[in-house]
Formats: sequence, structure tokens, C-alpha cells
Amino acid sequence: MITEELSVNLGQRSYPIVLGTGLASCISEKVEKITNSGRPFAVLTDEKAAAAQPEFFEACFSGLPVLKMRSGEQSKSIRQLAEVWNFLSDQRIDRSGGLFIFGGGVVGDLGGFAAASFLRGISFYQIPTTLLAMVDSSVGGKTGINLESGKNLVGAFHQPSAVFVDTGLLNTLPPREFPAGMAEVIKYGMLGDAELFDQLSTTVTVDAADPRLPGMIRRCCSLKADVVAADEREDADHGGRALLNLGHTFAHAIEATAGYGDYLHGEAVAIGLSLATQLSVHLGKGDCAEVSRVNDLLRRYGLPTTLKTPLPLADLMSAMGRDKKVRKGRLRFVIMEQIGNAVTADGVENGLVEVLWGHAGSI
Repeated sequence: MITEELSVNLGQRSYPIVLGTGLASCISEKVEKITNSGRPFAVLTDEKAAAAQPEFFEACFSGLPVLKMRSGEQSKSIRQLAEVWNFLSDQRIDRSGGLFIFGGGVVGDLGGFAAASFLRGISFYQIPTTLLAMVDSSVGGKTGINLESGKNLVGAFHQPSAVFVDTGLLNTLPPREFPAGMAEVIKYGMLGDAELFDQLSTTVTVDAADPRLPGMIRRCCSLKADVVAADEREDADHGGRALLNLGHTFAHAIEATAGYGDYLHGEAVAIGLSLATQLSVHLGKGDCAEVSRVNDLLRRYGLPTTLKTPLPLADLMSAMGRDKKVRKGRLRFVIMEQIGNAVTADGVENGLVEVLWGHAGSI
């Protein structure tokens, strides 16, 4: 077992991100300590994650009650949330207890929100099994579910007690999932780590077995931990935690309009990153060469830079109008001064946004 720790520094709510391989024994020790203390805990996972890693899962969670939910973005729903609440109640989880969450971003967001809201807040631990969850959604305490009208519109800030990032779990990812996670890695390079972006752009494509990957995951987690520590609840008037949403105003609109499940989150983010780069150039930031650099890198990982099939412009614009970053009815975007340096931009004209959607293939 090889481990390294980062810390998300939030005062009394600080917690570690444990990174390494072979972390099953580390997690099982935590489970055993909690169980021996008498605190009631349960496990939430999704069917595919548990089935892909049966030995790891059993080694970590033997003896704990388990709820396996259906995989996929459609499970981030009010109906599924109620099922988790009822499961926690049936298992007599009290306020001394909590939840271990094993899976990708969907189960992590859903389970985190269930923990935030059940009994007005119980503890939870994140064990992400996808690259996207490892570098992004498992860290920072953003939890939530989707509505038909928009992505992540209902949720809460609720920090985990710890995050365990075992890169060995990536070896069983379905083929589409790894590139989708790389979209978030690329995002971190674009918003705050130009050296990482350059490394990705100038070297052979990374895969799950690449020895460079753990270092890249660590860089992403470290950057996010610093941003969250400085602006936990996205309250900053400019910059701050909102910068982590580079490309996401576009991406969430795509997911809501296409129907949850047509695009993996990272695939929609890839299109959003391309559009955010184009928007940056239109606003006088950077130059056209950066658009080509971003698109070329995304395509190297098999990620889309335009819509797979046309989507109605009116529906995309309507979905954007319900985005969480809207302020006083005006769209708010994250753009780049240059690759590696992102800023927030308020008051972007709808006409310009519509032009960009046209470039992406809207109708």
C-alpha cells in the first residue's frame, strides 16, 4: 500500500484526501474502527461499481448494510434520493452514524446530499471509483441532484469526513468513462495549471495504467483543495470557487436539454471547454491558437467539441437561464485570460452566446 495525504483546510471541518493504491486495508481499518465504536454506518454504491470491484468492495465493507442503486445520471433524482433516505432510516442510522459512498460522481453527489439532509446532517466518506470523481466531484462538499429543468439545481454544501482515492480502481472503468474524466483533468490545466495543460498537450495520451496519472490526479486534487479552502460556498464576487465551473454553464445546458444520460458529464464538459475558450477569444482574451490547442487535446482523448446531434437553441438558452451561476437574471461565465488563468465574466450578451451555440451545432 502506497499512500499520500492532502488536506482540505476548513478549520474544524478539515479533512484528508488519501491518495494511493491498494487502499482497501486502509478503508477497512476505518470501517472497523467505526464499527467497534458502536456508530451505525451503511454503504451506498451503484450496481456497476460494486460489480467491477467485488474483492475490493468486500474487503472494505464486509458486514455493513449496502444499498446498490442503478448506475447513470438519471439516478440523481428526487425518487432515488427518497430511496436512500428510507434505506438510512430502515438501517437505524442515527446522528452518530453515517455513510460510505463507493462509486462515481452520480452516487457521490446523491449520497452526499442524502447525508447532508438526513437527520439534518450525518457524516459520510467518499471512495470515488471514476477518474472524474477522483479529481473533482468527490472533493469539496458540493452535493446534489438534478431536476428535469436543470442539472444540480437542488443540493447542499456538506463536506465529507475523508476522501480515499485509489487509482487502482480505474483499471476496470468502462471505455467511455476514462476520457470523460480526462475532460476534468484538462479543465484544471486550463483554469489554473498551465504546466499540466502543456504536459497533456506535448506527451503521449495518458491511460489508466500510465505512471504519470497519479501525479496528475494529485495536482487536480491539490488545486481544488486550495480553491475550496479559500471560497468554500462560492461566495466570492469574482473568481473563487466559481472558476472550477469552467465550461460547465454550457455543459449543464447540454445535459438538461439532451436528457440526462445521452452525454456523460465529462463529454458535455468537453464541449463546454471548447465553447468557453471560444468565448474567451470573442471577449478579447487569449487568441485563436488557444481554441485549436484546446480542441486538439480534447479530440486526442476522443472527446466531442461540438454537439453529437443538433439541439434546439431556445432550449439550450432556457437551460442556461436556470444555471446556478446566474446573477440578477444575467448569465455568468468562466473564461480564460490565457490557458492556466481563468476569471469570471458577467453580463455576456445573449447574442454572442447564441452564435457560439451555432458553432457547436445547435438549431
